[in-house]
Amino acid sequence: RNNIFQSSDDDSGDHDQNEENSTQKDGEKEKTERDKSQSSSKRKAVVPGPAEHPLQYNYTFWYSRRTPGRPTSSQSYEQNIKQIGTFASVEQFWRFYSHMVRPGDLTGHSDFHLFKEGIKPMWEDDANKNGGKWIIRLRKGLASRCWENLILAMLGEQFMVGEEICGAVVSVRFQEDIISIWNKTASDQATTARIRDTLRRVLNLPPNTIMEYKTHTDSIKMPGRLGSQRLLFQNLWKPRLNVP
Repeated sequence: RNNIFQSSDDDSGDHDQNEENSTQKDGEKEKTERDKSQSSSKRKAVVPGPAEHPLQYNYTFWYSRRTPGRPTSSQSYEQNIKQIGTFASVEQFWRFYSHMVRPGDLTGHSDFHLFKEGIKPMWEDDANKNGGKWIIRLRKGLASRCWENLILAMLGEQFMVGEEICGAVVSVRFQEDIISIWNKTASDQATTARIRDTLRRVLNLPPNTIMEYKTHTDSIKMPGRLGSQRLLFQNLWKPRLNVP
């Protein structure tokens, strides 16, 4: 035990160098193995298992967490977002979902994203760049139930807008939580209206709930802290959803 924890001045130079080389080799080996597994996972399509119930589209869960108040570039945001996994059937979805922390139990500045496979949860993605999102702000305590109802409706194709739905996000913040659903074409008013009405129904929203539609081009024009500040000013007068 002493050999493991002891720090000796006599051999520290050689020992550190050897340890560094060993760590570097281990790191390179891990990277090679990771690259191999990533390339093999790219080749290996996710398909429903035998006797499983296939979904109309494959979906991928993502998770991100960042330090509030720090402006984020799209590059740093992309580096910060972690892919959890992809599923193709109802059963595969429940295998992921049943092991995931519920949004209401997350802490800090965290987000879960559920997007169709191949679409990154970023404004700049080709599938998202001409689109937008419906945003609903929730008081604390409602996020877990609303998130589950939203993603089950999305996976079950309840929005009835063809291929327009890209994905959904739940954002856990300090004073409120936010859920949003993203679609491809912000200018298609019939589609955005149908998504709004379906959201009201599947989340059982009170008639006076404030829902905001925001195009991704607006979000891109107003990145970083300015975005948070504008949302903060809006929050000063926007009543938060208070579902019984």
